[in-house]
Order: sequence, then C-alpha cells, then structure tokens
Amino acid sequence: MGRTFRIKLGLRRFGRRHPWLSLVLRYFMVFSATFGGGYGFIAGIRSESAEYDPHTFAIGVAFLFAMACVALVALSVRLRFMRKKMRKIAMHNEVLADRNWELQEAEQRARSLFESQGDLIVLRDAEGRISYANDAYCELAQAPRSALIGSRATLTVLEQGDSAIESSGTRVHDQQVAGPLGPRWIAWREGLVRTDAGAAAEMQSVGRDVTDRTESERALAEARDLADAASRAKSRFLAMASHEIRTPLNGIIGMSGLLLDTPLTPEQTTYVKAVKTSGDALLALIEELLDYSKIEAGKIDLEHRPFSLSGLIEDITELLAPRAQAKRIEIAAYVDDRLPMQVIGDAARLRQVLLNLAGNAIKFTSSGGVALIVEPGIWPGEISFLVRDTGIGIAPEAQARIFREFEQADARIARSHGGTGLGLSISERIVKRMGGRITLQSQPGVGSTFEMSIPLAAAAEDQKPAATPDLAGQSIMLVSPESIEATLTARRLQNWGGHTCVVSDADVALALLPERSWHAVLIDHALGLAAIERLGEAARLHAAQRIVMFTPATRHELQPSASSALTGYLVKPLRSASLAARLSAAPEVAAPGLADETPIAPADAVDAPAAPSATGLSILVAEDNAINALLMRSLLARLGHHAVITGNGAEALESWLSAKSAGSPYDLVLMDIQMPGLDGIETTKRMRALEAGQPDRPTPILALTANTLVEDRYACFEAGMDGFLIKPLDREKLAEALADLAASRQIAA
Repeated sequence: MGRTFRIKLGLRRFGRRHPWLSLVLRYFMVFSATFGGGYGFIAGIRSESAEYDPHTFAIGVAFLFAMACVALVALSVRLRFMRKKMRKIAMHNEVLADRNWELQEAEQRARSLFESQGDLIVLRDAEGRISYANDAYCELAQAPRSALIGSRATLTVLEQGDSAIESSGTRVHDQQVAGPLGPRWIAWREGLVRTDAGAAAEMQSVGRDVTDRTESERALAEARDLADAASRAKSRFLAMASHEIRTPLNGIIGMSGLLLDTPLTPEQTTYVKAVKTSGDALLALIEELLDYSKIEAGKIDLEHRPFSLSGLIEDITELLAPRAQAKRIEIAAYVDDRLPMQVIGDAARLRQVLLNLAGNAIKFTSSGGVALIVEPGIWPGEISFLVRDTGIGIAPEAQARIFREFEQADARIARSHGGTGLGLSISERIVKRMGGRITLQSQPGVGSTFEMSIPLAAAAEDQKPAATPDLAGQSIMLVSPESIEATLTARRLQNWGGHTCVVSDADVALALLPERSWHAVLIDHALGLAAIERLGEAARLHAAQRIVMFTPATRHELQPSASSALTGYLVKPLRSASLAARLSAAPEVAAPGLADETPIAPADAVDAPAAPSATGLSILVAEDNAINALLMRSLLARLGHHAVITGNGAEALESWLSAKSAGSPYDLVLMDIQMPGLDGIETTKRMRALEAGQPDRPTPILALTANTLVEDRYACFEAGMDGFLIKPLDREKLAEALADLAASRQIAA
C-alpha cells in the first residue's frame, strides 16, 4: 500500500514538473484507445471469416456512438468541474496576492521602522558575520551596509561595563564605543533569534544610546559622594565644635556650681545663679543642634529596654515643677491605671520628647497650667501621651509649619521667649523613628494639646500591680482654687473607687463638710494659711484625714505643731504612690516634706565639703584643660576622694605605671579623650596592653568626653574603657559612678 502510494505521489510530482509531457501522453493514450477500438471493430466485420449482419453492425455502431457520447458527457462534466476549481483557485490566488501585498507592506514598514529608529540593530550568524545592520548601526560604525554585510566588523570598544543574564537568556551589558561625534555609551540587549525555519539561529544585538543617562548617573553618584563627604565633614565639625564649646562650658557650669556651695552675699548668689542659668541654656542649645545633626544624618539609635511608665512621667513633672511654679502656674501628671507598669522602649528619647513638649508648654503659658496625661491609644499596644496647656495657643496658619526646622509660630513671640525652632522638628522625627505620630490641636488664647501616640509593648517579666487604696464607698473632698492638679487628682481618686467632690472655694467647702462623713479632705496650700487652718479645724469632726498639699517653695510656711488639725502633707506635683500611701496610712501628724517619698531639701541649704573618708578612691585624672582639671579636683575632693591630675596622655601613663610599680595602683582613671600628644584613646590602649596577661584586676577607666556621637562612644569601648562621662559633668552622675565603683571594690575585697 505504501509503495503504491509512493509511486502515485511520484507520478503526480513528475506530472506537475513536466506538464507538456503529461498532456502529450494523455492525448496519445486517448487517441490510441479510440483508434484501436474503431479499427478493431471495422476489421472484425470485414474479415473473410466474419459473416456480415446488418443488425449486428448497427448495434455495434450504436454501441460505439453511445460510448462516445458517454465519454463526451464525462468530459463535459469534468471540464465544468475543472472550471469551478479554476474559479476557486483564481479567487484563492487573489486572496494570496492581497496577503502577499500586505506582507510586503508590513515588511517595508518594519524595515523602515528598523532603519528609522535610533536604536542600533545588528544580526550575526554563528560565525560572527553580519547578516543585517540598520542605518543607525551603519552610521555609528561609519561604514555602508554593503561593506558590513558578510563581514565580522565590530565597533571600537573604549570601556566595557558589567553584564548580566536575564531569566529569558538575554544578555544585558553596557559599552562605551567610539563614534563620529565622540565616545558614546550603548546599552546592549543580545539574544538568539531564528529568521528562517530551516536556517540556524542568529545573534540579534539591539543597542540604545544611553550616554545622557550614564553621564547623569555618574554626576548623581559624584554629587552623592560629595554630599556624603560634606555630611561626614559636618558631623565631624559639629563634634569638634561641641567638644570645643563643652570644654569651657564644663568649667563655667561646674565652677558656678562650686561657687554656689560657698558662703555668698545675696547679690553674689544672684549673679552666680545667672551665670549657671546661662550656661545651662547654652548647653541645651548645643544638645538641640547635635540632636538635629544626628537625626538629619540618620544616626539616631533607639534602645529597647523595660522602664517604668508612671515613674518616667512623674520624674518629668517633678523636674519641670520648679520652672512652672516660678511662673505661678501648675503642672500635673496622670497615668491611666489600665496601662502596664513597665513597657519596652527608649526611655531616654521618650523623656527628651516629653521634656521638650512640656517645656514649651510651660514657656508659652502664663496662667493656668500644664497637664501630662498618659492613656491607652486607639490601636492595641499603642500608648497616647497628651501635653495640654492653657497658654497662648497657635494660630491655624502657623500649625502647618510648627514642626519644620527653624520655624516658630510667631517671630515676635519667639523673640520674647527665645529658642532655635528645632525642638518640635527633632521631637517629630524621634516619634516617627519610634513608629508613632504626633498631632497638634490648638486655639489662640485658649491653649494647645500635643498628642503623641507610640507603640510600646508591655515588659515580659511579671509585673506587680501598683498598690492602690480601696476607696469604694468613701467620700473625699478636694479643696483647691486651681483646676489642673485638682482635676487629675479627682480622676485618679475616682478610678480607685472614691466619691470625689472638688471645691474651689473655702467657704463652700465649710458648708459641705457637715453633709456627710469624709474619708479625707485634701486642702491646697494656694488657699492661704488662714483658710487651711480654718478648714482643718472644721474638718476634725467630719474627716478622718486632713491633708495639705504644698509646693517645695512653700513648705517652709507650714510649721508642724502638736495642736495642728492637719494629719498629713503631700508635695505637689503629686505622685500616685505617695497619694495612695497617704490615703491608706493611719492618720498622724507629720512634718512637712516627710510624708512624701522624696523629701525636698531646703532651698537655702549649702553643701559642706565632704571630708575624705576611709572608702575614698584614689583617682587618676588625665585632663589638659587647667580649669576643668581644677574643677575635677574640687568635685572629687568634695566627694571624699583623692585625685592626681596629669596634663596629657604620656604623663597619665607614666603616673599609672609608677603607682602600679609602687604597689598602690589607682582605683579609677578619668581619661579625657582629646589631649595633645598622646590622646585618651591611645593611652587607654597602651594601658590595656600592659595589663594583658596579668592576674591583677584591670583598672577601671572612664572617658571624659564632650563628644556625644555614637561612633565616639564605640571608639571608647573598643579601646578598652569601661564607660564615659559627658561634659559638662553632672555632679550627681559623677557621684553615682564613683559610689558604684566604691561599692564594687568593697565587694571584691
């Protein structure tokens, strides 16, 4: 079957290739069959052996005629069928002609598109010979197409860029090539394409001129490098300027503090306090500029440590209380009991933001007061901090720019109150870095409310709930002419279950006392001594506890006596724990200041120099500034320690080695970082190298530095230092560090 089909297929192909031969053969076969049939019939009739029969002859002739007619009919049908086929073929040919014309047009359009566009297009066979190149490539190669086709010509490469292979197999790379108008950067995309089904694949290279883009990228990279270098230079300049400013500032603040501890006339005390206040203001300005520089450079680092939320807020209010009370305004805090006792976050940065917001509120408030309110936020795990004041307020048009750098609400107000205009900008950036947000609501002449919402997770360790008094069913009267502290205190008492009655007038309070039995009566010192005594006497028969609230500045006005009707005292701003302890304790008369957990020392108290004690430390101080050296000697002497002063690193190393050789090594080294000759970092490294491998305990070394950048602190730790003290020195922090060292030395002994 297959062989027969192949023979027929071969014959048909032969007939299509030689149509004239097929036609001659076909006519010959038809003629031979017709002639043979007719000739045989006539010959058979006229043969001698045949008997002529007219009937038979007629029948034969008729049969032949019928056969001829059938053949003619079949031929006619075939011709009609062939004409129909020819019409279809003609129509098909017309369609093919139209398609061919369209394909030619499309090819011409594609060719014109390839030729007219700016991209370079070149096709190469497996041997690298060019099979096609468009006009753009010919122009860049500076050669006609006829010369390029069939050649292995390439462009002159001046610089080869990096290449990459995409997932589709396309190779992407950049080249700088020589051109008629100078060097040009070309971005190539190369991949295999098949132009003919029966031909081998060719390499198609499409290149785009990206000289402008490459030059722009290089310019941007150079500009970025220059900006980074400028930023680093600015950071180092600020660090250097900070160090140079802090060094004399350390002497100004420290010496003024020491001078205040000496007997002075009232006029001298006023002048010294002015010097110290100016130094503190200058220090705050430097801190703001450095913080802004760190945040702008993206070098702000956040800690994630557990801290007490209520303790932080109450510490802030106590720290700002003297400023508020000096302006005769209130400051109070309230922390919602639903919040966890301890949260995880950066307490120092949160303190910085709240101090800034609350400090601004005090600065722009002349009557009323400031409230710090902490309560759960609108999202789970979020805590909302509100700083509300009754100050001058901020106009709506100024609220949009209040968080910008070096911007303030009103230039006239800023001139009278001072400030750089960086505090709110720094605060907003810190809050955003913590993942929170800060908003403002203000009305001129009424006050402002800054709300800061920050996600703070509860600490993982077990937290004991704060001890709160059971005031269920108890009635408490709060008598205060001022509203902020009274309102927040009443809110806290209501959360503890008490029925609180807030009264602003002493006469109204006297009228309400006989109406019921009161668990406690809280009397604000702002009512005056006469009103306090009158209310205390009247409340003897109606209240178990009669508690007076006063500020540290007014505590000396209350003199305890056996006949006093008051049973306790509280210092404003009130601490939640102190209020709870006072309401839970048995009624007893206490001296002013002893009822609170943090007694306030008299304002006119003078610290006497501490005598050197048996537990005093032997301390080596490396400080090149003579004033700071004198300050360190005086501070350490007042704290009961013995100090040896050296002027540079070489002298400090020599003194340290001498003391070690004599068998009386120093207990501590206070090392200044920037000193002439041998600086503090190199001196520390040499000390640690000499101590390596020795059984003795390494000498503790604390850095004395005016640089607050993180990299400077890391450098101190990498050199082998145990910690650092920031200039200007804080006497309390220095005393705390020395006390911890002394305690650890006794434990080790």
